[in-house]
Amino acid sequence: MRVGWDQVFAWRLRRQFAQPPGDAGVEEVVSRLGGVQAQVASSAELAVGLRQRAPEPGAVARGLADGTLVRTWAMRGTLHLLHAAEAASFLSLLAAGRTWEKPAWQRSFGASPAEVAALAEAVSGLLDVRVLTREELVAELAADPRFAAMEQQLRSGWAALLKPLAWQGVLCHGPSQGTRVTFTRPETMVPGWRGLPEPEEAAAVAIPAYLGAHGPATPEVFDAWLSRNSLRKSTPRAWFAELGDRLVTVDVEGWQARMLAEHAEELARTEPTTSVRLLGGFDQYVLGPGTGDTRLLPAEHRSRVSRAGGWISPVVVIAGRVAGVWELENDRIEVSLFPGVEQPPREALEAEADHVARARGQGELTVRVS
Repeated sequence: MRVGWDQVFAWRLRRQFAQPPGDAGVEEVVSRLGGVQAQVASSAELAVGLRQRAPEPGAVARGLADGTLVRTWAMRGTLHLLHAAEAASFLSLLAAGRTWEKPAWQRSFGASPAEVAALAEAVSGLLDVRVLTREELVAELAADPRFAAMEQQLRSGWAALLKPLAWQGVLCHGPSQGTRVTFTRPETMVPGWRGLPEPEEAAAVAIPAYLGAHGPATPEVFDAWLSRNSLRKSTPRAWFAELGDRLVTVDVEGWQARMLAEHAEELARTEPTTSVRLLGGFDQYVLGPGTGDTRLLPAEHRSRVSRAGGWISPVVVIAGRVAGVWELENDRIEVSLFPGVEQPPREALEAEADHVARARGQGELTVRVS
């Protein structure tokens, strides 16, 4: 089957509830996107709200409180909101990479695989039916002679020693205590948590979830999204192969990629869109294929979207492609289009500004284009 990129982008926007926004609740939005990056809590809430016709203030907090959502370190080592029913599958695939056993990781963070295993066992015991702030958890670990030398890394904002524990299902973020981060075990937060499945079983959940929002894609694109290509190349290829006839090959203007067979006819029927959307920072529409996808984001403008410190700018999406960036200045949205991009209709931008205001739960926002 052959399709064009305009069709792919229009299909992705619709599948991701980005065009048009729908009536899905927060749990369905997070599930459909394959997780929502939550390094910045307000960006995660905005990503959900912009995909709802009537944004639900406080919906993310309610989902975390009732155990339908989990906040933990996941894809690419970044903090994510995950649907509780799928979280274990994504974590299983991340754990399969055994990143903490690689020499470069050990040199950078000063812990051997045996020490990480001991740390995992200790943390599991400390968090058994308990919720601890980060300070409390580190203090208890530092009091143990086995982990005293790790104290600085355990307190580091990068949380390098804690991420492998999250991937193994040892810990996740607990209930908020003001501005303080807390940790607990997933089974404390999620009713019926059954631990991590084997990677082959997990792949049959995680790969279709990804392709259902971000396809068509190759195993390499999936692994870049999952682990920054830290897996052996043969591993994601084998996972894709094991899905058998659940997947079909699609030719997108000469690029061979895979998608779910159940979505192939829908993609073939999809008409290109002329829609204008304002999407927030760290949005999955950009992170799914990655900022290096030049069909979505021109290479010469990548640095305006993927910025220093891992920051991903809010983006202007026109006809499915990233056409500029925007930022909020008090009660005004400042839109900066890429050179050569024709300014979209004023009413389209104003409608998007109204949607951003509703999703943020604030008053009217004006728009200025530069």
